[in-house]
Amino acid sequence: MSPSPRPAPSQPEAAALPGASPQGRPPAGWKSLLALLSLALSVLIWLNGLAQSLQRPSVGDALSLRQLELTALAAEAAGDRAEPGLFGADPRADLVKALRRLGESAAVPVPVAQRLELALLERGDSPEAVRVQLLQLEEMVDAPRRPLLQALAGGRPLDPALQRSLLAPWTPSPFLSQLVCEQLGRDPSACPAVRSGGRLLLQWAVVTVLPLPLLLIGVGLLLRQAWLARRGRLSAAPPLSGPPLDLVDVTLLIAGGFVLIGEVLMPQLLQGPLVALLSGLALPFALEQGIQVLLLYLVLMSAPLVILAAMLRGRGMPPAGGWLQWHWRPPASALARAAAAVLMVLPIVALSGWLIERLWPQAGGSNPLLDLVLTNPDPRALACFAFTATLLAPLFEETLFRGVLLPSLARRLGPLPAVLASAAVFALAHLSLTELVPLLVLGVGLGWLRWRTGRLAASVLMHSLWNGLTFLNLLVLAR
Repeated sequence: MSPSPRPAPSQPEAAALPGASPQGRPPAGWKSLLALLSLALSVLIWLNGLAQSLQRPSVGDALSLRQLELTALAAEAAGDRAEPGLFGADPRADLVKALRRLGESAAVPVPVAQRLELALLERGDSPEAVRVQLLQLEEMVDAPRRPLLQALAGGRPLDPALQRSLLAPWTPSPFLSQLVCEQLGRDPSACPAVRSGGRLLLQWAVVTVLPLPLLLIGVGLLLRQAWLARRGRLSAAPPLSGPPLDLVDVTLLIAGGFVLIGEVLMPQLLQGPLVALLSGLALPFALEQGIQVLLLYLVLMSAPLVILAAMLRGRGMPPAGGWLQWHWRPPASALARAAAAVLMVLPIVALSGWLIERLWPQAGGSNPLLDLVLTNPDPRALACFAFTATLLAPLFEETLFRGVLLPSLARRLGPLPAVLASAAVFALAHLSLTELVPLLVLGVGLGWLRWRTGRLAASVLMHSLWNGLTFLNLLVLAR
């Protein structure tokens, strides 16, 4: 896609010194020095964060296992109607292989719940060996979880209500509930694969079948964009305007306000009192997690947004649409452009993720919020996570990276290099080395949409849709 011609700069801008404001006034010496210092410290913090991200467990293995579990449950729910081409010849055997492979290669101990699943799946091969495994697992769990292991070792049938009470401390996946029901239940029709068969088939279709047409539509839209660009039929992009901040201001905002104050200083000052306050409320731990994530993100947002507001004060009359060029109206067209951009980015992100998984299969470093969504059972906590991921994060991150950084870089580099550079900063800011390339692709899509539409609202909606699809996928796999 060829960029639209860059408008010639006005005379004051053409004479501006590197790093000077759009009005041509060079920044004060102390300001430039503070910006350089902030940038150097931020680079060190981000490099350290990227290196440490490899020590975090990857949520990819957990997602793969959940998908295999869902496939096995869906195949059993379909019963005689199950097609091997859809579910595989033996989904449970595939799950056993995956669990064994995880146990052999995991850099961190395999969760006890997954060890229990493997033991129950292997029970038919050697019941006595499995009984020994169950007794060994008793030594690895806390007191509330031991009664279930003792009941499984005994093997006597139990009422469904008693099964649920024994399972509750485990926060079980649907598949673990199915296995326990098969071992301790009196009536197979009371097990999840039969009792919730329709819902399981729908969940499986959403996770496994629905992505394929979305990927095909995305590929078609990408090919159409390439054809229009080749034929010179792409509509001209509007001017990429933004706040009248120079690169020194933007560096202070992102490196100083976002990284040093928002990510480092504010959490250090407020996380302790916040945790103490929430602990004093005697909330359930799962809900406390959700509220803590929400409040800490608000803390992260506050410093850079206050700094941005201070920088814009006294800058004169903003242009039509405001300094950030939100242009929410008409909302339908913004949403349509955002949805199309999500579909176009989807196949490229999927391909990059697939390549990373093949080239670097044991890499860790997933966003910790993904694991929280996957394992947290409290709907109120999930509502906090959803609000943070689908509303707060898109508004805040698009304000910084596509509302401020992208236009500022475009004044120096031109639109397309600015889209790439701002996407690189966006990807680095997430401090996940293994997710760097997919995040870079997403950032390019967000920046391209901001440039081609001239509307920050479209980028916010695209970001929100992307996070919403990710959140929905996690919920479907977890429940």
